[in-house]
Amino acid sequence: MRHAAVTPEGDRIRWVELPGREPARVYVHGLGATSPAYYTEVAVHPLLAGRRSLLIDLLGHGISDRPAGFGYTLESHADALAAALTSAGVTGAELIAHSMGGSVAIVLAARHPRLVSRLVLVDANLDPLPLLPGSPGSSGIAAYSEREFLAGGWEEVRDRAGPHWWSTMRLAGREALHRSAVHLTRGTVPTMRELLLDLRIPRTYLLPEGDGPLPGADALAEAGVSVVAVPDCGHNIMLDNPEAFVRACAAALADGGQEG
Repeated sequence: MRHAAVTPEGDRIRWVELPGREPARVYVHGLGATSPAYYTEVAVHPLLAGRRSLLIDLLGHGISDRPAGFGYTLESHADALAAALTSAGVTGAELIAHSMGGSVAIVLAARHPRLVSRLVLVDANLDPLPLLPGSPGSSGIAAYSEREFLAGGWEEVRDRAGPHWWSTMRLAGREALHRSAVHLTRGTVPTMRELLLDLRIPRTYLLPEGDGPLPGADALAEAGVSVVAVPDCGHNIMLDNPEAFVRACAAALADGGQEG
């Protein structure tokens, strides 16, 4: 396990690192998750193994610190991640980023372009989301005020999330979980989708085949984003169908990928 201080107060992001050749490959988890739990199987698969790989936990999640005073906006997540990668001597990394982590990765690439050479977004959030009280994901978490969430709303979220997601969600700081969800549903200005369209690096978007066509896929394709449907999986593609996930990632990361 490695670590780096990423705030003026000394709060630390931590990650599990697998040795290998450069450029580094950085794996970023989604809301309430942790990268070692979600990515270890695929990161050591023969089609992806051999690169220096950082299975990194965003601030407030997993094995990283959980400061109650941090804002947990997508921009602040991206800047903290940038500080960790810079401390680790990473430049021009290939990012494989899931769900909220994909949103953070887009912002990272826009704000810190020297750190990112390619993006593989895994069913990532591209647009602001409506608040949906009673739903288990970010829209349901963000429907609480922070006071309500801390006072007991988190228990309702726990029960809706189920034991699998809660096994990693319980590691997140409660302020971190709520604020991250709030800012994910609000999105960025410009939106994550608009930022993605403007990037000039190879970009691939993976989504579950069963979800049907990705909204705005034509515009993404016109901007050079490769949109790939993965069969036999839900939102957690790397866990539901790791073989297909690995093949899709390996193809996306092969030399000669698309550029906008």
